[in-house]
Amino acid sequence: MAAELKCALVIVLAVVLASVAQAEAAKTRVCDPRAYGARGDGATKDTLSIQKAIDVCARDGGGTVRLTSGTYLSAPIVLKSDITLHLERGALLLGSPDHADYPAKTEFRAPGLQSLVSATNAGNVAITGEGTIDGNGESWWVMARSIKDAGVLGNDHPRPRLVVFDHCKHIRIEGVTIQNSPMWQVVLYYSDDVLMRNVRVLAPPRSPNTDAVDPFSSTHVVIDHLYADVGDDNIAIKSGAINSPGPDSPSEDITITNCTFLHGHGLSVGSEIAGGAHNIRAERIQFYGTDNGIRVKANRDRGNDVSHLSFRNIEMKNVKNAIVISEYYPKILPPDGETAKPITRLTPHFSDLVIENLTANESDSLGAIVGLPESPVTGVVLRNVKLSGRQGITIGYAQVSGAHVVVNAQEGKPITEGPGAQVSFNP
Repeated sequence: MAAELKCALVIVLAVVLASVAQAEAAKTRVCDPRAYGARGDGATKDTLSIQKAIDVCARDGGGTVRLTSGTYLSAPIVLKSDITLHLERGALLLGSPDHADYPAKTEFRAPGLQSLVSATNAGNVAITGEGTIDGNGESWWVMARSIKDAGVLGNDHPRPRLVVFDHCKHIRIEGVTIQNSPMWQVVLYYSDDVLMRNVRVLAPPRSPNTDAVDPFSSTHVVIDHLYADVGDDNIAIKSGAINSPGPDSPSEDITITNCTFLHGHGLSVGSEIAGGAHNIRAERIQFYGTDNGIRVKANRDRGNDVSHLSFRNIEMKNVKNAIVISEYYPKILPPDGETAKPITRLTPHFSDLVIENLTANESDSLGAIVGLPESPVTGVVLRNVKLSGRQGITIGYAQVSGAHVVVNAQEGKPITEGPGAQVSFNP
């Protein structure tokens, strides 16, 4: 019996040592797409060569697929578990301009097109380096500008996103520049344990729906030192489509720190938030010239519980709307004669939002905090908030309290209290 136990222990030890050896080999294994025919000349499509390098590296236990300096024209590629896509300085992964290169697929439970870079049901995947992923989105934007509702999920004229992690775990995106996506740029869909650090996400100010980063029903996400200058939301936390039949999982435990946002629609929670959002923390964020600053948004056709959000140490300059917390998206304020409606699965419920140490200067509108008559916003706390702009802030169907709040409006009242407003500020 002792001999059998000893033999079993030897086998277990051998398996463990083999696993450790494989993991160590994966750390140093480098797969070069040029070894499989990649040219990096900006004219030849290198899709098959890059994918071959990924597949071989994954088959052998993982490693780094390294793009050296050059322009790698490519149709969609798929990352696998234990793979790092590393773009050296001077390396450009450029999306093919041929729309036919992006296959139709069901994505986010709706008709879509395959993104340039994606991973599905994968773990330990990374995109690193000092190079650039460029979606070559101009021709897609031209199409989108001519179509109503082109940005609605599942519309009849889909565009590919740029980088999508779908049901993945242990994801790292670090150092790279990601730009010019046909639509949303980085999407974290039902993914867990994500670190995104020292990343630049860029697109022209008028590029439609080019959200920088969209955590969608994802958990344990850290976004640190993001520089976003785009045509839509700088960050949009989502968790379910408009009129979603469910079920939808919430976005939870998301930390956003040390970010700079230029053009864009600001830091948003919503509007598609049918699964809810909880435990969101944003600190040390700078907004310069964005359309919005902090925005929590939904409507009766796309809401759920949104709670325990904190925004601290925020600086805004020349932001059109400083603070918008509204359950009337795409509008901000309720219509005249608004009345309560029946509460449904998609009724938004906003509660427990803290905004602290925020300064906004030169805003066109200081914004609004407005809920629904049947679902008022509750537990909004403002501390050490200084707002200065042309128009003041409107509060309605909302419970707002705080201390050391200064609102300076060039026109009209600093604070307008509408129906259902409960406002209490200490000096």
